[in-house]
Amino acid sequence: MKIKFCGIRRPEDVAYMNEFRPDYVGFVFAGTKRRVTPEKAAALARLLDAGIRKVGVFVDEPPENIARAVKLAGLNVVQLHGSETAQGIERLRTLLPEAEIWKAVRVENSGSIPHALGLGADLLLLDSFSVTEQGGTGKTADLNLIRKANLSSPFFLAGGLNSGNIGPIVREFSPYGVDISSGIETGGVKDRRKIEQIMRILRKESGKAVG
Repeated sequence: MKIKFCGIRRPEDVAYMNEFRPDYVGFVFAGTKRRVTPEKAAALARLLDAGIRKVGVFVDEPPENIARAVKLAGLNVVQLHGSETAQGIERLRTLLPEAEIWKAVRVENSGSIPHALGLGADLLLLDSFSVTEQGGTGKTADLNLIRKANLSSPFFLAGGLNSGNIGPIVREFSPYGVDISSGIETGGVKDRRKIEQIMRILRKESGKAVG
């Protein structure tokens, strides 16, 4: 199972990532509370272990702007969190043929996941729905709707995951990966102790040792 920690914005965060080595880290280029500029992401990326893949989180950003950020920060994955279309995703593939494209799904109703499956992204990331925010709310995704979708393709699971609930959730859903942001924070900043707790739980679930 893949592990992604999102909302990296300080050198201290990068140090934690290099210590615990998740598979992916996410830089947020939208919203306010975790937002970084492409230039800031590039500076942080230079401090990051080369074996950790870098994800950029975007919300309804023009494809040309996304391409600029990807190239500047050396991102491997584009994660789309807005109302992006199949045409927009195809345009991104033209601009960024080497990058993976993930589509985040704010699971609101039974049609949310089937609609996203038709957009042509490489992978879906299933997140909680909020009227006011596009992601990173700390609210648990609607697990009943995800159960009913009965997805056969690999997906990431996000939305309110923390050390208190992640074990049973990953055992039930067997996601390809998990994406955690608020669940490894205290007072709005990344917390080393919480990162260590999450890593121990997930490595145990996948039969690996932490270290």
